[in-house]
Amino acid sequence: MNASSPLSRLILRTLMSTLLALLIGSASMDYSLAAERRHGLSTFGKLKYPADFEHFDYVNPFAPKGGSLSMIGTAGQITFNSLNGFILKGDAAQGLGYLFDSLMAPAQDEPDSLYGLVAQSVELADDRKTVTFFLRKGPKFADGSPLTADDVVNSFTLLKEMGHPRIALQLRDVTKAEALDPLTVRYSFKGELIRDLPTIVASLPILSKSWYDTHDFTKTTLEAPLGSGPYKISKVKQGRTLVFERRKDYWARDLPVNKGRFNFDTLRYEYFRDRTAEFEALKAGEYDLREEFTSKTWATEYDIKQVREKRLLRLTTADARPSGAQGFFINVRRKKFSDPRVRKALDHAFDFEWTNKNQFYGLYRRTSSFFENSDMKASGPPSEAELALLAPHRAALPKEVFEAPYTSPVSNGSGQDRKLLRTASKLLKQAGWIVKDGKRVNGKGEKFELEFLIFSPTFERIIAPFVKNLKILGIDARIRIVDPSQYQSRLKAFDFDIITQRYVLRVTPGVEIRSYWGTKSADTPGSFNLSGIKDPVVDALMEKVIASKSRPELVTATRAIDRVLRARHYWVPHWFKAAHNLAFWNKFSQPKIKPLYGRGVIETWWYEETKAAKLKSTQ
Repeated sequence: MNASSPLSRLILRTLMSTLLALLIGSASMDYSLAAERRHGLSTFGKLKYPADFEHFDYVNPFAPKGGSLSMIGTAGQITFNSLNGFILKGDAAQGLGYLFDSLMAPAQDEPDSLYGLVAQSVELADDRKTVTFFLRKGPKFADGSPLTADDVVNSFTLLKEMGHPRIALQLRDVTKAEALDPLTVRYSFKGELIRDLPTIVASLPILSKSWYDTHDFTKTTLEAPLGSGPYKISKVKQGRTLVFERRKDYWARDLPVNKGRFNFDTLRYEYFRDRTAEFEALKAGEYDLREEFTSKTWATEYDIKQVREKRLLRLTTADARPSGAQGFFINVRRKKFSDPRVRKALDHAFDFEWTNKNQFYGLYRRTSSFFENSDMKASGPPSEAELALLAPHRAALPKEVFEAPYTSPVSNGSGQDRKLLRTASKLLKQAGWIVKDGKRVNGKGEKFELEFLIFSPTFERIIAPFVKNLKILGIDARIRIVDPSQYQSRLKAFDFDIITQRYVLRVTPGVEIRSYWGTKSADTPGSFNLSGIKDPVVDALMEKVIASKSRPELVTATRAIDRVLRARHYWVPHWFKAAHNLAFWNKFSQPKIKPLYGRGVIETWWYEETKAAKLKSTQ
């Protein structure tokens, strides 16, 4: 089971997918290159596609247009009340990124490349302190109004000054956006940590200035915003259904970056209150496609007639991205969690081996790293290069940082490994929490109380055995289920003890990691810094990541961060699998090549009339 909070999925699949589009890299950066106008941007290395490329390799350029694709609202979000995905307020719907174009579009088979969309070409200054985009003459918004440099500049201003706090953090070193003429935009940057900024501004959604001149950007709304992208909203039923309609007059439909993409006439998102209802609706044909995150369901509940008759298909596809950081995140803003020995004790009380065998059918591997399933994961003793980064901070770091990185203990699989529980009890006692009358208390006699915050009962079966072990340790642990709105509100305000979360880092992390682990983000509402990490060493190492000029430099810095974070015990890590489990009705086709760094369904699959007719005849 992959856990996913509403806020995480919302940002990653709507806003962050636009703001941070695949700034991921593989080779050395050559800062000596003279400024020249190019058809694309790359954080590291050369562009795969030449200036005259016709389409991406992972699409079918002749894919037919038509039909519909219906899905559930992204796993972990069971409702929505806003169509504004750019602000902290509200629970925004899925798919809003398809309404808006950006200056450049990512290639999902390259680790770090973007190619011209609204911008036909780009010029990066020799010192990388400015980047200039040269717009095409044809871009238009859905109402027919032209898209100009003024719209680009105004979009930047709105997003940086009034957008989600995470956006401001991303754009803090972008000092200016200016329209040099109606078709030319220049961004200026400050400081030295500017490696990612050209690609970030190239990925920003472009909003209509005239539309937002009469609509308050800071408010939630159910009025469909005006965009220039491949889809527009055609139906809204608050909290239940959202329908997107492919724009037949989309100005960029024949550009190389869009050939073979966005083939469905209709995209439909359906929202359900729980996963059981979602699954039953799939079997009944109420929607078309589901990514299955529940291992028990995938392993045991698809032996049904629809699957045996190959009307409902199952497909597992590889995911080349880092598998992400999923776990029980511990809120160190709360005093009872301030001692890392307490947090380490909690890790010893969670029996992953029992959980994987009895609840996950052995389908998962234990997560140990914040950069799991990637070359950025620390292992063994620190290398000389890592030591060069860590040694200046030796006095502020636990000695474990300079040894093999911390890995969660392996239990005997019994569900209550007495050896591990004894270790946990010893750690708690060392941290000042003793057992008195069967209850774990501190020196003031205060009971150790702990609450897991969730919004769906699905995860109760995972947490319940963990709670049982914590009670054996004398901790008054319990599960608190709240409604989705309250959950999101408490998540944004960091009002929880422990919360279940998953986030996926990019192959080449950049400035966005400040939102995950930076001191300034710890008190920024809505940031990804769920544990409340405020560590000067982590802050310093993050800047090394952001400043890295080659892949080896970046890997060294990320491994150093990984060692520090793991030694501090900010979480109880979960599990991972580097794959997508998809179930869908047999009326679609897909290209022979899957995009390496994306699922590819919405953007590259297409509706097959023949398959759909055959399926209908068998129902």
